[in-house]
Amino acid sequence: MSISTPTASTSTHSFPGLRVNVRDFGTVVGLLLIFAVFAFIAPGFLSERNLMNVLLQSSINACVALGMTLVIISGGIDLSVGPTAALSAVLSAALMVAGVPPAIAIVAGLALGAVCGFINGALVAFGGLQPFIVTLGTLSTYRALALISTGGNPILGVPAGFRAVANGYFFGIPASVTVVIVVALIAFILLRKTPFGEYLLAVGGNEEAAHIAGVPIALTKIGAYVLSGVLAALAALILIGRLGAAEPILGNLWELDAIAAAAIGGASLMGGKGSISGTLLGAIILGAMRNGLTLLNVQAFYQLLATGLIILFAMLVDRATRGRS
Repeated sequence: MSISTPTASTSTHSFPGLRVNVRDFGTVVGLLLIFAVFAFIAPGFLSERNLMNVLLQSSINACVALGMTLVIISGGIDLSVGPTAALSAVLSAALMVAGVPPAIAIVAGLALGAVCGFINGALVAFGGLQPFIVTLGTLSTYRALALISTGGNPILGVPAGFRAVANGYFFGIPASVTVVIVVALIAFILLRKTPFGEYLLAVGGNEEAAHIAGVPIALTKIGAYVLSGVLAALAALILIGRLGAAEPILGNLWELDAIAAAAIGGASLMGGKGSISGTLLGAIILGAMRNGLTLLNVQAFYQLLATGLIILFAMLVDRATRGRS
């Protein structure tokens, strides 16, 4: 079935032999400016070791933000990604500590993330509830389940074998960065080259028109939330591989970072628009900003302030862009 959908990202301008995405180009310029500023005021920012740290710090947020982008494109929002990650993390860690093979524990954690996403999507699609309200409720529910199941205590002793793989390198690239690259490629193909991607854009752009065109609205929304839950769980597995432990409070404010990365990258909270490459750039911008502020010994709550201001600025830019379209 062929349907008319909004584009996956913002407006483009065509030149002979060249197609330029204005929003992604602006995001790249913003990233370069941030790097230039911190290179000037923060000694060591451009060192190879620190740039690798920026990528490592950005990888977890990028993984979560890619799932968030798909949900936002469909016209929804997922505030429960942090608690979903925590619940998946404590399950996988508990299984590994109990002697279950890491491969099985990983699958179990990802499956739990999918279940959490399915619950969110089903409540939105079949319950007729607003995504904000649904995921605000499951944010508390999933966090409570993580705390109750662990008694509020961290799960220690994640096997060294799992940690070695999680902290390893593939062709000189950190494993977590490699995972995010693979996930981003899959997400790009899913969004741009499959009917599901068309459905996401159609539902987020105009749900009534999509329904008339025969788009499976409920399944599309559920699919987006399931992918968001799986990617939140995957991010949690990356983190417990680094830390060697899983805490029930893991993932605090991950939803804010993920929304910020998606918004910076061109996703519209009105739905129907988003960019996989833009989200990756957005995650790197946030990672670089926080890394640079840390090098300058700026306190963490000022970093949170900066994230909030970036979200507001991105929304103003999106509104201005839509006003001209």
